[in-house]
Amino acid sequence: MNYEALLDVALKEARKGFEEEGVPVGAALFDADGGLLGRGRNRRVQDNDPSAHAETDAFRKAGRQTSYRNTILVTTLAPCWYCSGLIRQFNIGTVVVGESKNFPGHLDWLREAGVNVIELNDDRCIELMAYFIERFPDVWNEDIGVCKQA
Repeated sequence: MNYEALLDVALKEARKGFEEEGVPVGAALFDADGGLLGRGRNRRVQDNDPSAHAETDAFRKAGRQTSYRNTILVTTLAPCWYCSGLIRQFNIGTVVVGESKNFPGHLDWLREAGVNVIELNDDRCIELMAYFIERFPDVWNEDIGVCKQA
């Protein structure tokens, strides 16, 4: 399987999100043969929806599947707890991560559950996320659940 080619689909979504002034995380769900089921991006800012993470957007757009065990979820950034829960809840078999440098996510928790986690450490993903975090730290902290106290 050419995971880099699958990552390109998710990265295009991340870049669209950035152009829309949203959090630049993209994701795509593929079948076992690499056929695209759904793609999405973090739409929290654009839709004013705190649950609109990239992984959930791609998952929703993929539509109902009878099983997710043989699917491949590709995401530009290591999944947060919310998205990791989705992966475990629906027993997604493989998760391809563009990068975990800017945010380590919960990859060990996924591995402990038997998920095949593949980390690509893609420079494009690392640079895009680092740039966003530097320019928009408040939006980033909100996205990962580090909210300001009122």
